[in-house]
Formats: sequence, C-alpha cells, structure tokens
Amino acid sequence: MIVMQPVLETGAPDGFGLWPVAEVEPFGYLPLSGGLSPAEVGTAVMCIARCNDIDPELDDRPPRPADPLGTFLHGLLTFDTLFAAGGMRVTDRSDGTAFTPGCCNGLEDWRDWHEVLHGSGRASFGHDPDPYAERLGDTVRLTVDAERSDSPVIELSVTELHELLRDAERDLTGFLAAAAGWGARYLPGHSTTVTAALARALALPFTRPSGTPAD
Repeated sequence: MIVMQPVLETGAPDGFGLWPVAEVEPFGYLPLSGGLSPAEVGTAVMCIARCNDIDPELDDRPPRPADPLGTFLHGLLTFDTLFAAGGMRVTDRSDGTAFTPGCCNGLEDWRDWHEVLHGSGRASFGHDPDPYAERLGDTVRLTVDAERSDSPVIELSVTELHELLRDAERDLTGFLAAAAGWGARYLPGHSTTVTAALARALALPFTRPSGTPAD
C-alpha cells in the first residue's frame, strides 16, 4: 500500500511558551491533517512561524511589535511569500521505502506534483537527499535520492498519484480547518490573520468566515 502525506519539518520546542506544543523530534516530520491534537497543531504553527522569523531590518516590512507574541508572529503575518519546510512524503508500506522532501523544499510548493502529471512530467523536491519524480507513460517513478545510482524507487500509476494528491490536499484542508479552531482558542486576537497566513504558507484558498471580525 502506498500513502502520501503532507509533512512539516519539525524543530525542538526549546522552552517555547507562547502556547502549548507537543514534544517532537528535531529534524523529524509531522504529518498534517485535521486529526491532529491541539498541542500538535500548536507545534505546526510554531514551526511555520519559525520558518519565517526573519528580522524586518533586512527588507521593507514594518518593525517588530514589542510584545513577545507579536514579535514571534511578525514574519508569518507580514511576509507575502511564506515558507513551510517540508513537502509530500510518499511511503510504500509493503517494503518501508519512503520518498521524503529534501532540504529547502517547502509545503507551499506542493502543487509542483501536478507538473509531474500535467506538465513537463518531472519535478525535484529539494536536495540532500535529492528526491525526483518522473512520469513514464502511465507510470510515475519516484527516486528517493537521484544522486545515488542505487537509490530506492517507488513506482505507481498516474491514476494512483491523482488519488494520493487528492487525499493529501484533503489532509491539508483538514489541518487548516483545525488550525482555525485552534487559533480561536489560543490566539483570539490573531486567529483570522494567522489562519490566512497559514493558508498562504500551504498554498490553499482562504475565506474569512461570515461574521468574523478582523483581528
């Protein structure tokens, strides 16, 4: 059985205290879906915010607010283009082969998978390792590390990949909905803007709920 999951690269909490987070392994991957616990959603939001926690002095964004929460969320809320380290992980559970995103790949580019199906027929997803996907007729070959001559591969049909992408998008949408509910509880003054920023980071549409005031 082959499964595809949207995964977010995680970092250690390191004494993080702005909201509850789950214990995770540094440089591991957290699968995103609507079934995450509140602490896991908090971990995901923390990790995405950290990916974009860059001093505004390096560009033309406004200065950071003075309060700790506003300071931490500043990059997430002010960058037009956001980065969420991770991507799509494809696992062949029959033999344990895992096609994982490489360094510098981001979930915001997950739609590049459609390039494999409907565009050039190929796409790479980061480096070190160098995961590479290629369409060969009605088959898609996923090479775990294109820099290795003996790299493990996963092969699946074009139809299977269509279905996996559909399910993975459903997982991302479910996570965004869970994050909106989480934000209403833990970030009541920023919930709408944070949810909108997460939607941008995950390349998903966002519609402000009817009757929801601006933060």
